Amino acid sequence: MKLRRAGALLGMSLLIGCGQSGTGGETGSGGGATGTGGGTGTGGETGAGGGTSTGGAVGTGGVVGSGGATSTGGLSGAGGATATGTGGAAGARGTGGAAGARGMGGATGTGGAGGKGQGGSSGATGQGGSSGTTGTGGSGGAMSCPGAAYDASNPPQPLTLSGSLGAHDPAAYVLGSTIYLAATGLIAKTSTNLTTWNNAPTPLALPSWAATATGATNLWAPDISYFGGVYHLYYAASTFGSNKSCIGQATRAALDSGSWADQGMVLCSNVGETDNWNAIDPNVVIDDAGTPWLEFGSFWSGLKLVKLDATTGLRADTTLTSLANGANSKGSLEGGWIFKRCGYYYLFSSWGSCCSGAYDYNIRVGRATTVTGPYVDQAGTSLMSGGGTLLVQGNTDWVAPGHNAVITYNNKTYNIYHALKGSSSGAATLRISEIAWDANGWPVSGGP
Repeated sequence: MKLRRAGALLGMSLLIGCGQSGTGGETGSGGGATGTGGGTGTGGETGAGGGTSTGGAVGTGGVVGSGGATSTGGLSGAGGATATGTGGAAGARGTGGAAGARGMGGATGTGGAGGKGQGGSSGATGQGGSSGTTGTGGSGGAMSCPGAAYDASNPPQPLTLSGSLGAHDPAAYVLGSTIYLAATGLIAKTSTNLTTWNNAPTPLALPSWAATATGATNLWAPDISYFGGVYHLYYAASTFGSNKSCIGQATRAALDSGSWADQGMVLCSNVGETDNWNAIDPNVVIDDAGTPWLEFGSFWSGLKLVKLDATTGLRADTTLTSLANGANSKGSLEGGWIFKRCGYYYLFSSWGSCCSGAYDYNIRVGRATTVTGPYVDQAGTSLMSGGGTLLVQGNTDWVAPGHNAVITYNNKTYNIYHALKGSSSGAATLRISEIAWDANGWPVSGGP
């Protein structure tokens, strides 16, 4: 729940893995399965083996597997002198394991038995890559590019949803085929198909320390992530219109069983000191090096970022990085969500008023090549100077759409957000639309 939001649900972040750790050639072997030189070589003298593995010593393929598509490894050594060329000694990594099908190394090696030259293959499947159904909140590794290409003749559309749809500030996390959603008020829901939603038990009651520090009566806009061997539930405690706020965390070993154990405060704003920022709306992203970062903020001086300790989930140092500010010339942005795709970090945020006044909530986006920024919009304007490309805005049927989460599910990307049904007095309701990506890599969302 944002600073100017009266609040309702909790947000569980899924950053599902955006192809976070494709192994790219670590496990693939030459011709896809065993790399046997394409079956049976017919020569016995000099095998081409796919690529160029000279003398069977070191194949030239597999230095960089390109998404698991066509990494050329040398199956058999030239001259057949050595039947087991190690072609592609490194096979460093596929770009996110997007396909991970098979390396092309030595499709029809003609050199002797072909041996088992391990030409740097394509890397079977990058984690969180091909299907995107097992998000780990971003586990680092090489990039991948999930989601459909934008087609103006067939633009992305909102999904037709059913079941329990009441939600404010939704966030989601994908594990296997199940989507776990949480929202302000710390309510929770699950779905196994993105369209039918069922209520789930409340993850956590308001901790006494958070109520004492901030005066909060419930918890807002949480986020769920996975790193350090456990799941982390980050949540916000505050009161409407105040930046006397705290972000805390709870942990548990499994997402589908057990209880969340509160681990206390991660950081606070305006508690015992004076801060021109607001510690609500947490979102965790794991960078390409596997380091977790906590993005947060609402109004005041905008969206911020701090590094987390990968073991404890607590703040790793005292550095506070500013990511975005100046929306509508008054800093009215909040609810940030960072999504990794195709070499970029995309920062989504909500502008305007979610819960009062103009009810003009809308979703904007910018991107950067590093998690710390600088982030710019499609026109090249810095998000620190009011930049932000419009992604979703309301209409007469759905008012004030915002506080979104972006996930990958079955290798498609989806925008999850809430909107008020029919008017500003309508119920905050879960909305989900597919996201497609234009030729320059910018998202286009269905909606509202």
